[in-house]
Amino acid sequence: ADDQEILVELFADAAPISVENFLNLIEDGFYDGLTMHRIIKDFMIQGGDGSAGSDTTIKGEFKSNGVDNSLSHVRGVISMARSNDPNSATSQFFIVHKDSTFLDGSYAAFGAIVTGFETLDYYAEVATSSSDRPLEEVVIKSIVRVK
Repeated sequence: ADDQEILVELFADAAPISVENFLNLIEDGFYDGLTMHRIIKDFMIQGGDGSAGSDTTIKGEFKSNGVDNSLSHVRGVISMARSNDPNSATSQFFIVHKDSTFLDGSYAAFGAIVTGFETLDYYAEVATSSSDRPLEEVVIKSIVRVK
């Protein structure tokens, strides 16, 4: 399972700040070697934490924060993780494993899986601790921009 890939399309029309932030972090190699540190089967897998995220916080691009982002948190959608502060997202993101539309309007969805759903399903099955942390590290080898 070492060379599993997920190809994601990003939607700058819906969440331009989130997409730009994500692409900047990719170009900096920020995600290379980090882990997917939170996995909840039938909900989502989350990663991209460089111990405390990146140095930049971004505006939360979702309806409850005054942004008209119509992307729904359905299976395969990638979205920004955050704390209770709507403008606290930095580098952590999550990929929705099973439709979680209750997140719509409160989290900034900014892309969706094109290919690699079997990889998403594979990692959703990883054994986790009671705090949803994988018992064996799930490492992001690298995230690259393909076009």
